[in-house]
Amino acid sequence: MEEKRLKPQYHIKRKPEVNLRNYYTILLETGLILSLLILTALVRIEFTPSESDIIYISEHEVVEMEEIIQTQQEEKVPAPPRPPVPVAVPNSEIIEEIDIMINAELDIGGALELPPPPPQAAQEETDTEDDYFIIVEQMPELIGGLQSLQSKVRYPDKALRANIQGRVYVQFVVNKNGEVENPQVMRGIGGGCDEEAVRVIKQAKFTPGMQRGRPVRVQFNLPVIFTIRT
Repeated sequence: MEEKRLKPQYHIKRKPEVNLRNYYTILLETGLILSLLILTALVRIEFTPSESDIIYISEHEVVEMEEIIQTQQEEKVPAPPRPPVPVAVPNSEIIEEIDIMINAELDIGGALELPPPPPQAAQEETDTEDDYFIIVEQMPELIGGLQSLQSKVRYPDKALRANIQGRVYVQFVVNKNGEVENPQVMRGIGGGCDEEAVRVIKQAKFTPGMQRGRPVRVQFNLPVIFTIRT
C-alpha cells in the first residue's frame, strides 16, 4: 500500500530560484498593475450605439394676425315715391262752381262776450298746505331775534342730571301769517331737550316770507341751544 505522506521537496532546497515564494511580491504587484490598466482602459472606451439617434424637430404652428377692418352699414335712403300719373279729363265733363259765402261783418261797437271767471274755490285749491318755498326773495325773519327765543327755554331736569348740552335743529314751515307749522327735530341731543326745542319753536312769531310782493309759505330751520351755566 502506497504511503500518501508528503515528502519533502529536496530539489527546492537545492535550487532556490525554482521556489515561487521568492517572487510572490513581484507577481502580486504586477497583477494589480495589470488589473488597474485594464479597468482604466475599459472606463475610457466610449460605447456608441450602432444606430444613430434620430432627432425630431417639431414645427411650431405659425399664427397669422389679420387686421379686421370695421365695416359700417350704410343706410340706404328709400327712393322717393313716383309722382302720380296725370289722368286726362275729358272735355265733356263740366266742373260746377261753388260759391262760398263768408259773412265778414264785425260789430265793433257791440259788447264782447267773455267767458265767466273761474270760481274762487278752484283758485283756493291751487294753494294747498303742502306747497311751500325753500328760498324766496324775502326770507321770514324771527320777531325779537334768537335772544328772545332762547329766553323761553326751560332746561329739562333729565338733561341737567345727565349733563347734556348742545344744539337741537328744528325744521318747520312759516305760513303766510308768520306762524309756525309742523315743527320737526332734524338733529337732537335727547334728555328732553328735543321736546323743549319744539315747544319753544311753536311759540315763535315771524314776518312772513315774500315772493313777488305777496306772502307765501316758506320752509325754515332754526337751532335751539342748550348750555348749562355754572
